[in-house]
Amino acid sequence: MSLRLSIASVLTLTLNLALGLVAAPVAQAQDAATIQRAVEIRDAALRSNIALDYVTQLTTRFGARPAGSPAERQAAAWAADYLRAQGFQNVRIEEFPLIGWERGESSAAIVGEHPQALVAAALGHSPATPRCGVEADVVRFTTLEDLQAAPEAAVRGKIVYVDLGQMRPMQDGSGYGPQTRVRGAGPGVAAAKGAAAFVMRSVGSDMDRMPHTGTTRYVDGKPTIPAFALAAPDADQVSRLVAMDQPVRLRLTSTARTYETHSQNVIGDLPGASRPDEIVVLGSHMDSWDLGTGAIDDGAGGAITVAAAKAVADSSRRPARTIRVIFYGSEEVAQPTSRTGDGGGVYARAQGAALDKHIIAGESDFGADRVYALRLPAGAQGSDFQKAANRVLYPIGVLASQQVETEGGVDVGPMGPLGVPFFGLAQDGTRYFDLHHTANDTLDKIDPAQLNQNVAAWAGLVWLIADSDVDFRAMRPAAGSTPSAGH
Repeated sequence: MSLRLSIASVLTLTLNLALGLVAAPVAQAQDAATIQRAVEIRDAALRSNIALDYVTQLTTRFGARPAGSPAERQAAAWAADYLRAQGFQNVRIEEFPLIGWERGESSAAIVGEHPQALVAAALGHSPATPRCGVEADVVRFTTLEDLQAAPEAAVRGKIVYVDLGQMRPMQDGSGYGPQTRVRGAGPGVAAAKGAAAFVMRSVGSDMDRMPHTGTTRYVDGKPTIPAFALAAPDADQVSRLVAMDQPVRLRLTSTARTYETHSQNVIGDLPGASRPDEIVVLGSHMDSWDLGTGAIDDGAGGAITVAAAKAVADSSRRPARTIRVIFYGSEEVAQPTSRTGDGGGVYARAQGAALDKHIIAGESDFGADRVYALRLPAGAQGSDFQKAANRVLYPIGVLASQQVETEGGVDVGPMGPLGVPFFGLAQDGTRYFDLHHTANDTLDKIDPAQLNQNVAAWAGLVWLIADSDVDFRAMRPAAGSTPSAGH
């Protein structure tokens, strides 16, 4: 080999160094061969994977899968068989008790001199109205805090309406949290002040006449008052009438009911070749709301994680660590007490001391649109592992972020306080809340190309994690460093 480099070679080397593409020393288990294998797994997954097959079968065979329903149980049994057929081992179903909720029939209307039908959906785990419905004048608030501060005399016997304003579409979905505070806590606050029922603007970024459902909270283990979400155009209609100083009187009906049942987690492993006791968890949830078929929330997440794990398994060599796919049950619903529900908590508690060998966990529960950022645990920012992952993910549009992944998601989250770190592959959520919890959450909303990009990103990253000896639990931020809040 010549010791001299041509001018072209020098320029190429300089460019590669600037882009971080030269195989400089990285973490011990991310040598050039490991990174190249991750690239090959990524590219194979991008071309062909089982994600669309999984979510198509799930949503077509079983439709909506409310927590604790026969459809959720049947889908779980089918998913266990699906995992076995794809070569997963130690496949099992982990059952736990649940209080289920059934919507029944509901309606909403303005009554009085100028009656109008409204499009509304009962909110999850809110109780039924009396058989004849609830009819009362509306008192409107624009924030939860205003409702909390209102005197009882202004609320008692009325239908409380909270209109926080229309949710704006955002890539990271950050507008959702403030809205869900209203949905979760609002009915309880209204009930404590003697309200007859609760209504809110639907929690979504669309202007379709398709209301978004979602769960309310119990108070001291008891349901609160009948609660409903108004589709955005209908929320606008009621708010305009209030602004015109017109008296607004609503009539609401709901036949919702709760019942004792059970839910379940579905678990399957791809055992590691040399360190099978070390577990990498890939999570999603099986249940969905009843209005659509749960393709976006969260059939897509299950499809992405199982397809990514299968892509790794189909490569020419098994990774060192075990990859565990979990389809969690009952993610969507609140429960009266801690004795029922909570698929993520059930799994975490059942592991006991084995949880010490859970290396890291990630969750896919934000639809099927493209991944744009990788987030790692505290201390991994700027690490050799992050650099290696960036080399694998950057070519498909995923950037390594300095934002720390601290929560994981509702399902894997209970492992966090017990010492398990998280990774996150952030998805573009710009249109997610147009569809979320609505009748519009159906298979046709999934873009196959973006779904494949998700699988490729997960597969390449999971290979790097599962075939590494990186101890994410031991990582700590560098002294004096402060992770950025941006991407």
